Amino acid sequence: MVKILIATIMCMVNAVYTQSIQPKGGNMPKESRVIFLHHSTGNCVWQGGVPQWMDEYNKKNKTNYLVTEQAFPKKTPYGWRNYPFDYWNIWVNHAGDAPFSDEPTLEMLTKNYDVIVFKHCFPVSSIQPDSGKPDIASDRKTLENYKLQYAALKKKMRSFPKTKFIVWTPAALVASASDPDKAKRTAEFSAWMKKTWDEKGDNIFLWDFHGLETEGGLYLKPDYAAGPDDSHPNEAFSKKVAPLFAQRIVDVITGLHDD
Repeated sequence: MVKILIATIMCMVNAVYTQSIQPKGGNMPKESRVIFLHHSTGNCVWQGGVPQWMDEYNKKNKTNYLVTEQAFPKKTPYGWRNYPFDYWNIWVNHAGDAPFSDEPTLEMLTKNYDVIVFKHCFPVSSIQPDSGKPDIASDRKTLENYKLQYAALKKKMRSFPKTKFIVWTPAALVASASDPDKAKRTAEFSAWMKKTWDEKGDNIFLWDFHGLETEGGLYLKPDYAAGPDDSHPNEAFSKKVAPLFAQRIVDVITGLHDD
């Protein structure tokens, strides 16, 4: 009787576990097209081994998850700026089927990709004090402006429910390139993204790059930085987190996690 009871319990546990790891919506997709939009910090992580990891995953699992990358926006004609204002400006303020300053809108990107990943480079963390007059159309780096721009971006991304989006939390600065107030504002923005802006059940997902870089502190850890005054991640750190980033992409594709 005891053996039967134990066997029954084990079957129930296995059933719950099996259900928990099944992708939402049924069978795991065999194909997916992913675009990673980034600047130099993103390129460091990409070069850390993301393409190689994805190739190995595809071979092992007989999938065809095609992950490509591109600089966004380009240096010309738009300019080398990829902060909340710039994504809002290109994707919301100038939405449509035609590119803006030679940059693709979401109407264009969502026709070609199942998953869109985007991030900001580390100057996003040079956050200034709020003015008390938030302006969605301002490129001034403040929490009040970021939150308005992110609210509009969330609404825009949700208008493409068949496309999944992965957004990085902000890249941190080394201590010499920041100060305690800026760093605290960046930590606040990262926390706001995770606890308030991101909501379960939609098509938007986060990857907590800020948490990996700072390990709960305020600055990019010196051991992870390219130099004492260089806020790019170094090669060792990039190789460390590249598999985590690639795994996050796969988890979002397969629907394993909504966090």
